[in-house]
Amino acid sequence: MNQTIETLLSHRSIRKFEDRALSGEQIRTIVESAQAASTSSFIQAYSIIGIKNPETKKKLAELAGNQPYVEENGHFFVFCADLHRHDVLAEMEGVTIDESLESTEKFMVAVIDAALAAQNAVIAAESMGLGAVYIGGLRNSLKEVSELLKTPQRVLPLFGLAVGYPAQNPDKKPRIHFEHVYHEDVYETDENVYKKELKEYNELISEYYRERTSGKRSDTWTGQMASMLSKPTRMYMKEFTETKGFNKR
Repeated sequence: MNQTIETLLSHRSIRKFEDRALSGEQIRTIVESAQAASTSSFIQAYSIIGIKNPETKKKLAELAGNQPYVEENGHFFVFCADLHRHDVLAEMEGVTIDESLESTEKFMVAVIDAALAAQNAVIAAESMGLGAVYIGGLRNSLKEVSELLKTPQRVLPLFGLAVGYPAQNPDKKPRIHFEHVYHEDVYETDENVYKKELKEYNELISEYYRERTSGKRSDTWTGQMASMLSKPTRMYMKEFTETKGFNKR
């Protein structure tokens, strides 16, 4: 096992950071590592907004559900789906590409491009001894986030990434078993096999919570997911993405 794989397999979300800002060199290295990620057809349909202003970070923390680590970190990045530059290049080249930019396909390309770039950023940060946590809570209030960050049409904030020097060392949360995630040739559809694997994973997760909380919690994964997904959230998303010029066709 090499050092890169050890870094990947050691990943855990860090939600408490030292009061130390990242250097400009560190920020550039993380962003350039993000840019090195694969991008569909070289479209490069994403942008990254770095947040240094303390008041902006404070407001983003509030909009994300009062998560303190959005405000208190070494640096905060916001990853955006971005087709705005493609509007600009269309004008430069004298062509009309609205139908393409408004397609579900190009919306997926932009989201996937941003996600691939973000994961490269996390790996780069962790390889430098830093920690990170993704912040999906920005999507609680995307209209307000977009206004705060002054994102133009066809630029959609997707999630944040808090990065910094770890001030905690949490246990690694067990993932679903390899056999449940990895399918060969065709998707496994035998529900008896499927439920057996989920029950085994439930036992693993319950033990994880029991050890972590001295017996105060013993949640199962399926129970957590059933409870969460029975309460739909962010149901404004389709309408809002359309108002920003995405996913209209």
